[in-house]
This record gives sequence, C-alpha cells and structure tokens, in this order.
Amino acid sequence: MDSAFFPMMLSLKVSLIATFFVIIIGCTCAYVLSQKSFKGKEIIDVLLTMPLVLPPTVTGYILVVLFGSRGMIGRHLYDLTGYSIMFTWHAAVLCSFVVSLPFMVKTGRAAFESVDRNLVLASHTMGHSELATFFRIIVPLSSKGILAGAILSFARAMGEFGATLMLAGNIPGRTDTMPLAIYAHAATGEWDKAWNMVLLFTFISALFIYCAIRLTGKQKWAWK
Repeated sequence: MDSAFFPMMLSLKVSLIATFFVIIIGCTCAYVLSQKSFKGKEIIDVLLTMPLVLPPTVTGYILVVLFGSRGMIGRHLYDLTGYSIMFTWHAAVLCSFVVSLPFMVKTGRAAFESVDRNLVLASHTMGHSELATFFRIIVPLSSKGILAGAILSFARAMGEFGATLMLAGNIPGRTDTMPLAIYAHAATGEWDKAWNMVLLFTFISALFIYCAIRLTGKQKWAWK
C-alpha cells in the first residue's frame, strides 16, 4: 500500500481545499438562487449545473481553453506572473471544485428553500439585517442540508478523474491523485496495486455517502 500513500494524501489535500471553496461559493450561489429574483437567474442555474451532466473530458477541455497557458484567462495570468496552472496540483483543485460545486448549490438551495419564510420575515421585522438573518436563522435551520452537500461535494472531489487528467495531467509524485493512480496501475497491468487502491477508495467513498445519508435523515432533497 506504500504506492497508495502519496495519491491518497494528494487526493485528500485537493478535496479538502476544493470543498472549502465549494462551501463558501456554493452556499452563496444557493442563497442567491433560493432567495432572490432577477433576470438571468435560470441561465446562472443552468451554468452552475452543467458540470453535473457534462462528460468530465468536456469539462476538462473547457477548463483548458479557459485556464491553459494560452487560454482565455490563463494567458493573462501567465503574461503577468509567468505562472501556468496546467500540470500542477492546483489544477486538480480547480477541477475538483468545478465538478463538485453543483452538489453544494443544489443541496444548499433545497435546504434554504425549506426554511419557513415567516421566520425570515420575523427576523427582518425585528431589525436584523439580511446577513444577520442568514447566519442566525437560515444557516442553523439548513445545517443538515449544508453539511450533506459539503460531504457529497468532498466525495465527488475525491473521485474526480477526467477533467483532472486533462488539466493537471498524471505526473507521478506531483499530480497523480488516487483515481489517476488507479488508472495508471491498471493501464500498465499492475492489477494488484490497482485493486488495493480501488478497495481503499471504495471504502472511503461509501463512508462519506453513508454519513451524508445519516445527516440528512428524512429530509427530502428537492433538486429544483
């Protein structure tokens, strides 16, 4: 299992960092989509959901077009700093963030929309600001949904493969996350190593899914 140590540690690091940003940005997006009405709301919802249904290689290609050294965004970053995100573990974080964000947005939105609107209005009537109401009323009442979304996002980030392979590559000791390492061992006929990693990874993924189910209890995930 020594060969699994670096990929597993890298996968954990990448997933934790990605999930941190997913919680912050995902909850913000979920709150706006659940509480606000504005022009183009449906388009934003569609864009945030797309990584959930697109093939990972398509998502990866789009990220390369955007963040590659000659990409729409990446070329400006490269010209200014000489830094390119491609073929770094930071690219793995970006890919994991993008593909797991929809889980947080959808689950968080459902949780926010389940909060009794009368409680929100009562908080405003008592003089609390929107921000104070969010943290004092909405977040506590939505905590199970938020936590479940975070766990699912983390599990999805751990399992990211296609987009990571395209943007970060599969460089041993640098960007080989657990899914990439399993693929590399299987491709070279090292079935025993691949199988051991599969068992470990399957156990960890099942554990996170079980935790998400336990946390949500009887709460319905109304993905709107």
